[in-house]
Amino acid sequence: MTKRGTWELLNTMPVLELIPDSVLIKVETTALNPLDWKLPEFSLSPGSVGGSDFCGTVTAIGSDSLPKSLLVGDRVCGWVFGSNPQRPGNGAFAEYVTAFSDLVMKVPSWMSSEDACTLALASATAGQALYWSLQLPLPTAPAESPFYVLVNGGSTATGTMAIQLLKLSGLIPITTCSPHNFDVVQSYGAKAAFDYRSPTCVDDIQAYTNNSITHVLDCISTPPSMALCYKYTALEPYSTRISASRSDVTADWVLLLTQFGELVGLSGVYAREARPQDRVWMRHWYEVVERLVLEKKLRPHPREIFGSGGLLPIVDGLERLKSGKVSGTKLVCRVA
Repeated sequence: MTKRGTWELLNTMPVLELIPDSVLIKVETTALNPLDWKLPEFSLSPGSVGGSDFCGTVTAIGSDSLPKSLLVGDRVCGWVFGSNPQRPGNGAFAEYVTAFSDLVMKVPSWMSSEDACTLALASATAGQALYWSLQLPLPTAPAESPFYVLVNGGSTATGTMAIQLLKLSGLIPITTCSPHNFDVVQSYGAKAAFDYRSPTCVDDIQAYTNNSITHVLDCISTPPSMALCYKYTALEPYSTRISASRSDVTADWVLLLTQFGELVGLSGVYAREARPQDRVWMRHWYEVVERLVLEKKLRPHPREIFGSGGLLPIVDGLERLKSGKVSGTKLVCRVA
């Protein structure tokens, strides 16, 4: 990241030294996320390496005890805090990345690197929102009495992951998205899909569910999407004006960057003190996700491979993402 908040490809960045309880990974593929372009917009960190989602091969293992039996040569996927002012040299938009050994997942032999690199951030976000914030029944202990849960923005990567997890939790996911993505979200398990642009969207949802919706995950997190939704968890800070309009609704938003258990050294509402308990929870959650993927109960989001290889195409990919020209798919770049 340059001083202007734009991106520049460098061939002079050193490979980071391993810190205890971490692994060095040679990156094969990286997936682009809204977080990757939003961080430079909200908290400029010149000189930092960007990128979150990755899949690659373990090339070195750090000291200290490892909660997982990782070996050099293992294929893993995960995500890191790219554009991090506390660790500026570490990001997934690079040939090598370091990650905590308990916060990566082994990739099954039958899964491609292109698919695997889309899993970590989406599953972590959906998990923290549904089970840490909304306190819904886990897939390991499904609900005995199903009820509806609304996923606003079901055709996003977090949305399709949330839909699958809700179904595994014995719940009934319904969703909003563009009509051209109805077939996609229903293939992931959505019981019904509604056009969020329709003037009767709210009425249609209330009629379908007999006005029984009590839990909502908003994957879009804008004032219009918040006005549509209302229990409520978002992926961005919510409007205090809108939240004050309904005293019977509990609003919350999740900042996934706390999962590493370290200080989040960003500015404003994104700053957080270290929360070691978040890392402990996420460690156990990754074990659940890894097992569900291995059992083929979770599948990755649709993805689009762009560019001809290498890191340079990422600059254009981020611009496409920022300008809203990506819908129902995840942009994936082959690094090696």
